[in-house]
Amino acid sequence: MHQPQITIQKLTLGIGSFLLIIKFAAYFLTDSTTILTDALESIVNVVAGAFGLFSLYISARPKDENHPYGHGKIEFVAAAVEGSLIIIAGIGILGKSGYSLFYPNLVHNLDWGIAITAVAGLINFGLGVYVSREGKKASSMVLVSSGEHLKSDGYSTIGMIVGLGLMLLTDWWWLDAVVAMIFGGVIIMAGIHVIQEALSGIMDEVDYDLVADIVTILDTHRHENCIDVHNLRVIKYGMALHVDCHITIPWYFNTREAHDQVDWLEDLLKDNTSKPIEFFVHVDPCTTPSCKVCTKQDCPVRQFDFEQKIEWNTQNIMLNQKHFCESQPHK
Repeated sequence: MHQPQITIQKLTLGIGSFLLIIKFAAYFLTDSTTILTDALESIVNVVAGAFGLFSLYISARPKDENHPYGHGKIEFVAAAVEGSLIIIAGIGILGKSGYSLFYPNLVHNLDWGIAITAVAGLINFGLGVYVSREGKKASSMVLVSSGEHLKSDGYSTIGMIVGLGLMLLTDWWWLDAVVAMIFGGVIIMAGIHVIQEALSGIMDEVDYDLVADIVTILDTHRHENCIDVHNLRVIKYGMALHVDCHITIPWYFNTREAHDQVDWLEDLLKDNTSKPIEFFVHVDPCTTPSCKVCTKQDCPVRQFDFEQKIEWNTQNIMLNQKHFCESQPHK
């Protein structure tokens, strides 16, 4: 399951290492602080890529006695490390560019530096788009953060080329340090964003888009024996999802019938999502007020006529309470 993501991360690491050499060659050729900024960020790309690859190997390990939910959380830790490295690189860039503003370098061969930087930036951006897209498909935080970082590197390169071009046209060499300072700040902000995303995963913050997708599946394929779904919670463990919920079924179902209903719910989500899913489902018996929202046609113990179909959404399906008609009190 993790092999395609590992292969992509290996590709990212290999290309990143190659571009690191190219960018430092451009720096030694030009002695430009702006190009050094780009090269320093590539060091972060390589180090973070190596740690991301390691985390994917760890995440691929099967569940064991000490990790009953698997090892997927390591991907969020890897993303947090990458974000920290990005911030450290940004701070270093600010320091170097601030020094260069007062003690500027003599920049030379700038036309070659611009050409090399442009090619490297284009490769980074294209790779970032691909890695980010594949990471979102696989729900891999490592790949998503790597892809977004590479794309931001590509965007930064555009700005750097503009600054370097102005220097070449105007001979305002102090722009070298100013452009580097601007993109040092941009890099720091990108690192903060990556850390925020990683902490959201570590702290199990609700992914409302993911919950909305699951609710759509449940509501679209609703079964009459599944009267209600509530207290829905979704936790991400790398590529895998852990889903908790309560379902309300007819109170007279025996154990086998209740188990069949749980199996139906589990199969429904597994057949309609591309991610591995683990379920913990609590079964509730229906109560008298449930009749008014129950669509079961052949119920032998119905006490009230059906009145209203409750549309499940991210607001009401996550509450720890059964759904009743709007005129009825929640219990």
